Amino acid sequence: MAEGYELIYCIVNAGFSGEVMEAARGAGATGGTVIHARGTANVDSEKKFHITIQPDKDMVMMLVPEDIKDDVLHAVYKKVGLDTDGNGISFSMPVNNVVGLKERKQEQKKNVENTQENV
Repeated sequence: MAEGYELIYCIVNAGFSGEVMEAARGAGATGGTVIHARGTANVDSEKKFHITIQPDKDMVMMLVPEDIKDDVLHAVYKKVGLDTDGNGISFSMPVNNVVGLKERKQEQKKNVENTQENV
């Protein structure tokens, strides 16, 4: 049975995508895609949430197995959340179908076999 996936989005101030990926990898994510973006929040939002909004953003998207989603979200928020210079938010969305990915268990088995051959 194929495992499910979640797509995690993390939106941080420009220049913090490396910290996002460092935290995510520490929680089991294997990679991500960075998109440079621009925020559109207004002055009222800044006042309401008591934050200064930097318009230039990095958006990091990571497709992760659903069983590590919570670990990745918490690790990323701890490293670059709203109380940090990264001023980031993260959220996830379920993914119904994925094509082009190898099954994680098959890949892990192959890595173990390769490691044993090299010993």
